Amino acid sequence: MIQIYHNSRCTKSRECLAFIEKSGLEFEVVKYLEAIPSFEELKKIIEKLGITPIELVRQKEKIWMLNFKGKPMTDDEIIQVMVENPILIERPIVINGEKAIIARPLENINSIL
Repeated sequence: MIQIYHNSRCTKSRECLAFIEKSGLEFEVVKYLEAIPSFEELKKIIEKLGITPIELVRQKEKIWMLNFKGKPMTDDEIIQVMVENPILIERPIVINGEKAIIARPLENINSIL
């Protein structure tokens, strides 16, 4: 089943959700700010995305800029920071089986549906 890691306050995330709804496919919405992914879940998502943990971080968020920018961190430390501060997780993330994408730009979603 398709999953969308969604933040309803994010315009891009709302656009992605509307796109998936129009597709007619079954999907599940994961409100990741409420149902925060565990360290292991986030690590698996990063593996499916085929990126490094830092590439999933919203590096312009105030929390990142004030507390973590420029500090040497391991991949595991970066993942833990995202678990503790889920607002730092880039969005929207769409997962379909073993494949995942960050739907920015929105057209990226076509590669996974």
